[in-house]
Amino acid sequence: MNDDRQKRSAGEGTIVPQPPPPRERPKPSPESHRGLDWFIFFLADVQTGFGPFVAVYLTTQKWTQVEIGFVLSIGGIIGLLGQMPGGAIVDAARSERLVAGLAVATIGCCALAYALWPIFPVVTAAATLHALASCVLGPAIAAISLGLVGPLAIGERLGRNARFASLGNGSAAALMGAVGYLVSNQAVFIVTFLLAIPTLLSLSRIRGQEIDVAQAHGAVVREVPDKEATSVFHLLRQRPLLIFAGGVLLFQLANAAMLPLMAGVVTTRSAQWAPVLIAACIIVPQAIVALTSPSVGRKAQAWGRRPLLLLAFGALAIRGLLFAVVRDPYLLVAVQVFDGITAAVLAVMVPLIVADVAYGSGHFNLAQGVVGTATGIGASLSTVLAGYISDTFGSSIAFTGLAGIAALGLTVIWLFMPETRRTE
Repeated sequence: MNDDRQKRSAGEGTIVPQPPPPRERPKPSPESHRGLDWFIFFLADVQTGFGPFVAVYLTTQKWTQVEIGFVLSIGGIIGLLGQMPGGAIVDAARSERLVAGLAVATIGCCALAYALWPIFPVVTAAATLHALASCVLGPAIAAISLGLVGPLAIGERLGRNARFASLGNGSAAALMGAVGYLVSNQAVFIVTFLLAIPTLLSLSRIRGQEIDVAQAHGAVVREVPDKEATSVFHLLRQRPLLIFAGGVLLFQLANAAMLPLMAGVVTTRSAQWAPVLIAACIIVPQAIVALTSPSVGRKAQAWGRRPLLLLAFGALAIRGLLFAVVRDPYLLVAVQVFDGITAAVLAVMVPLIVADVAYGSGHFNLAQGVVGTATGIGASLSTVLAGYISDTFGSSIAFTGLAGIAALGLTVIWLFMPETRRTE
């Protein structure tokens, strides 16, 4: 017979039917892409409301600094310890949209609790729930993105995610600042609660049937199940994942303290203009991330992951050295261009490389939790280390030390990190 789905077995005249060739999954609709864009934008708005505004608001409610520090520490500790469990929860879920929706609703309710009942037990519970919900939101967004577009197109989608997150952060900071100044600090949390509504509406615009659940978890369909390849212990022994997590830890150890330390230097040198200069130092990197992140995603697929990762570490080392020698407060704002480069690259590279390494394991989001834990450890140690060095030896030595840590991370990636790009 001429039917290409059938063949004759050797030595026999029988006809053995063959399965039809697999059909290519349809591309996600523009509606789903736009829904994810706006979900990330509004989610950034919601999360911004829990930034420095918490300390300002609780101070106006006559809280002591010890009480405020305790509440903020709860969020930080849970955020660190919850990274891997949060990723595992997303991997176990059959609907990433449902997990994300529940997390956003929880955060919205927490904001309302801050606004209406600013008493210690309620705020402590709200801070705990907010931290727990945040632990699943990052993995859920990456999982939805991967489930929509697949491993070969995920780079550009992650770049698009970073652009809308940056736009959301910038617009929310302006909105929250204006609301706090013109209305009240309490109103910031009311607005945060209200912003959860368009966030959930945007999430509902993502078509659930277009999200490949197995693909979202980094799994592949196999004719014969491979328990070794899908084992959690096999994933955690992957050399590229461990090297990358170590590199990210060094990156955050060098990066997290740079802006706070520089803010102290600017305040010392130009107290009158310090708020404006610090705001500019925050806005410049956000603008660069918004402009360049989609290009980073495309270049990551064309060039590979390693060149861009090396670029990010190199830019961080240069930034630290410039902070150590530049004295003009206004030139320090220009130095923040390098922060924009590193932020644009890392926003895309972290979930992208994790997706590469975890491909086929079914534990993509758990692997994100591993790298997220390394991120939290590095960031937590950075401020303590830099603060001690600055107090003991001066800010220039502290910046030089942070640049040296970035150079160490660059060396680790250069010597040990393999290229992880998938081409087929």
